[in-house]
Amino acid sequence: MSSQTIKRIGVLTSGGDAPGMNAALRAVVLAAEHYGIETIAFRHGYQGLLENDAMPIKAKDVLHILQYSGTIIKSARCQRFKEADAAQEAAANLDSHNIDALVIIGGDGSFRGADHLANHWQGKIIGVPGTIDNDLYGTDMTIGYATAVNIAMDALDKIRDTADAMDRVFIVEVMGRDAGFIGLGSAMAAGAERMILPELQKEKPLTVAALVKHIQRVQEIRGEGSYVMVLSEHQWPGGAVALAEQLEAEHHLPCRPCLLGHIQRGGAPAPADRILASELGVHAVELLLAGEHRVMAGKRANERVAVPLPDTWQKKNPLDQNLLRIQHEIFNPVKKNRRTKTDN
Repeated sequence: MSSQTIKRIGVLTSGGDAPGMNAALRAVVLAAEHYGIETIAFRHGYQGLLENDAMPIKAKDVLHILQYSGTIIKSARCQRFKEADAAQEAAANLDSHNIDALVIIGGDGSFRGADHLANHWQGKIIGVPGTIDNDLYGTDMTIGYATAVNIAMDALDKIRDTADAMDRVFIVEVMGRDAGFIGLGSAMAAGAERMILPELQKEKPLTVAALVKHIQRVQEIRGEGSYVMVLSEHQWPGGAVALAEQLEAEHHLPCRPCLLGHIQRGGAPAPADRILASELGVHAVELLLAGEHRVMAGKRANERVAVPLPDTWQKKNPLDQNLLRIQHEIFNPVKKNRRTKTDN
């Protein structure tokens, strides 16, 4: 299929919602209309695609949605879509609407579904990275990550106030069970004393003894005060609640847990997410017009890129090693200054 034959595209949002998905949807619809292409939206992600829950969507429907979180065309998780017959049903539904190409806004699970669908459908498929986890290879930032970090930072700032007032340890649990980007970003932005991230746990799992030793050493150096820890979900048995109970019961540390949960997905998208979503939504449509297929519209080193869909989940998007170094060593009060008198 050449780009000249693309007259109608489909669009859906899939998986966990991310702030900025509406901005990405808006950009796809406006760009398509700019290039003379009709757009059909499928509600509730792949589930809606299987149920043929489709509706035409035009510029007038999306003009003023970029400031809203969530997704106006809804999202869902659909386990059945992994099956071959489900992809075949989806292909038949797309063909029934004479759709030439499909834009999928979501994360790695959504992209796996997109790649699976490509094996059973002749149209072109482009992914747009919408996930707060920032864990997709090939793009420096994913839509929703900046807002999630802002929300976590705001909560950590407020928790610091009450932790300081009572000289308490607080454990704040954030999203990111498989990737520590939110944990690292929010911990650094809010000045947390400790991070427990999936990447660090794989390298050297933290023990309660080591954690208690660090807390006590920080208190010795700084005096009485607060100690705030950021814990990525699923990185401790029982999560923040169990760890807090263990620290208080076994080591007599006044400790309180706080689970941020799904509030990290809500709220008005940050400017960075609105801008990124707008750029990548347009980029997705222009990739289709350029004949691209089975790729993600991304942005790397300030350049727009097209990343093969399998690369987005098969290759690793690493944490910034310099940020880890700064947070672990430079900002860690327990680490000694290794500079000598001869250093400049």
